[in-house]
Amino acid sequence: MTVLLVEDDASIALVITAALEAEGFRVTHCDSIAERDRLIAGQRFDALVTDVMLTDGDGIETIGTVRAAAPDMPIIILSAQNTLDTAVRASDTGAFEYFPKPFDIDELARTVRQAVGSASRGEEAEEDAPVAGLPLVGRSAPMQAVYRMITRVLRNDLTVLVLGESGTGKELVAEAIHQLGHRKDGPFVAVNTAAIPAELIESELFGHEKGAFTGAVARHIGKFEQANGGTLFLDEIGDMPMQAQTRLLRALQSGSVRRVGGREEIKVDVRIVAATNRDLEPMIAAGTFREDLFYRLNVVPITLPPLRERADDIPALARHFLQLAAGEGLPRHQLSGDAADLLARQPWRGNVRELRNFIYRLALLAREDAIDAESVASLLQQAARSDGESGGALDLAGAVVEWLAANRPAPGTVYDAALAAFERPLFIEALRETQGNQLRAAQLLGINRNTLRKRLSDLAIDPAEVHRLG
Repeated sequence: MTVLLVEDDASIALVITAALEAEGFRVTHCDSIAERDRLIAGQRFDALVTDVMLTDGDGIETIGTVRAAAPDMPIIILSAQNTLDTAVRASDTGAFEYFPKPFDIDELARTVRQAVGSASRGEEAEEDAPVAGLPLVGRSAPMQAVYRMITRVLRNDLTVLVLGESGTGKELVAEAIHQLGHRKDGPFVAVNTAAIPAELIESELFGHEKGAFTGAVARHIGKFEQANGGTLFLDEIGDMPMQAQTRLLRALQSGSVRRVGGREEIKVDVRIVAATNRDLEPMIAAGTFREDLFYRLNVVPITLPPLRERADDIPALARHFLQLAAGEGLPRHQLSGDAADLLARQPWRGNVRELRNFIYRLALLAREDAIDAESVASLLQQAARSDGESGGALDLAGAVVEWLAANRPAPGTVYDAALAAFERPLFIEALRETQGNQLRAAQLLGINRNTLRKRLSDLAIDPAEVHRLG
């Protein structure tokens, strides 16, 4: 079995060659596109392993000549340009696999053996140009795993479940799957299931007929029908009421929906991408999330890392947000290296969303064109003081007055809304104190355990999730 290795870094080529030869391959090495094409024209290889940036051009852009000469030869692409764009370009060539550098050399060797033993691909690679304006930013190892998973679902309609903490960018993953996939010309419809009242969620998803309920003065087309031919993104799926879960499962199984109050089954062609920041398995055990729906949604799970696990990406994200802010009319700034390093050392508990908001505020308030570490530190201190004042300096009575002024509940709902706003942080703190143990939390609060369980259910608080997040 012979492998052609195209790599202009001699030290990397040496390591790869040794690993492949240990697997029983004969390796021919070259460092340029011209030499690659000459070798392929003169002999047959069982696989091609190629870098992207070579001495005389781009290894991905020139894959077409390789395909013309050896259409059945599997190709494995290596790259130090660890962006989603590169991963997508590699996928668009029909490459067997894409490895961002640095990679596990043993995994590469296993993949080459798998590629050689696999059947040749039946479909030609698409010739579309890479999509500009890709929504995801970051080259860290955790993000590379995300990019590779995204590229594997672009040419199929498998249901995807995006997992991750709040603010990590789950909707951006859904948008990337839609924009880069074969449904890109269809609609992308996003639904935050947690933001829809329980009594209206079925109407929002499946639509309703005129007269189906009080206030239904006309036929309403639901999100499934709106997304026909495209992608439906169901955010915060863990907060969906049980009755709606049953209807959703039926729609996914049958590929059709029935409007509320209607009898007609309406066929829909949608790709489902769901997302949640909750751990669904404890919810399944507690009976608050359907196990069969979980398995229907969890066909391809993609887990987004929290920002603390991809701190290397923070400087690039910060500069990206500065560019976005300038595009939206805020002053244009440059970020110094020491400022970027300081940002990378922050915890960012709100993840990418918190970082974005901070950078926009920084773009608005910074006085100099170049933002240095002192400017960042000053705004971080202001934010810390603000958090401290809002969290501790105000007595409870003052907090109630501020909450009422900020939220303005509708007449007749003030007591219930205020009680929920008070109980939520109280119960969460009690659960943290007791590591999620409901019996001990009830004893700490001085209330009956059944009362606590009912209120946790009413407030959609998951004790296991509270304990997991600390």
